[in-house]
Amino acid sequence: MPRRLRPKTELAADAILVGDPGRSLLLAQELLVEPKMSNHARGLWGYTGRTPGGGELTIQTTGMGGPSAAVVLADLAKLGVRRVVRVGTCVAAGGRADLGELLLPNRAVAAGGSATAFGLDTGAEVKPDSELLNRLSEVSGARGTAVASVDALDSVIPSETAAADMQTVAILARARQLGIAAAALLIVSEVGDRRIDDEDLDAAARRAGQAAMRGLSNV
Repeated sequence: MPRRLRPKTELAADAILVGDPGRSLLLAQELLVEPKMSNHARGLWGYTGRTPGGGELTIQTTGMGGPSAAVVLADLAKLGVRRVVRVGTCVAAGGRADLGELLLPNRAVAAGGSATAFGLDTGAEVKPDSELLNRLSEVSGARGTAVASVDALDSVIPSETAAADMQTVAILARARQLGIAAAALLIVSEVGDRRIDDEDLDAAARRAGQAAMRGLSNV
């Protein structure tokens, strides 16, 4: 049995991964019919239920940073999860992406730090599952681009990437080790000194969640 998650209900094979527990609740209310809390251990709120289309879906909090996300993903694999989409936020350098834009990482660059724990040297790339990527491209309207993953969001964003986050590399790399199909949809929440407001962020999260749900349901 997993060592961190303590599920109260059986999880779905498909899951949306969200760093913030408040956003997990938001998406559970948006995407699931009568969602049931499937985990609350360690503050890693998780919800499982049926989508309006009749499919089973789990929405699971991963916490902050790549190491936390990788640990949660390993527990999910033990519980039968086989496909995941990360719905999270990212920071963009000026001119590379617009505030509130949805980005679809087609490759994620390890920009140092804990990425070495997943077998990646600094500058190495990891790619999402191709089938999930293609499906998300069809349903999300998000721009496909390279992103970087860092341990601190005040790090310099590599010039070959549009934005940086703290989890995409970890999730894609650990998923590959676990034999899980994984991809990500990222919301640009910061551009330079500008930050998205809470209302616009929630709206973007709902759009990304809907796209992730549709992408998973057709793979």
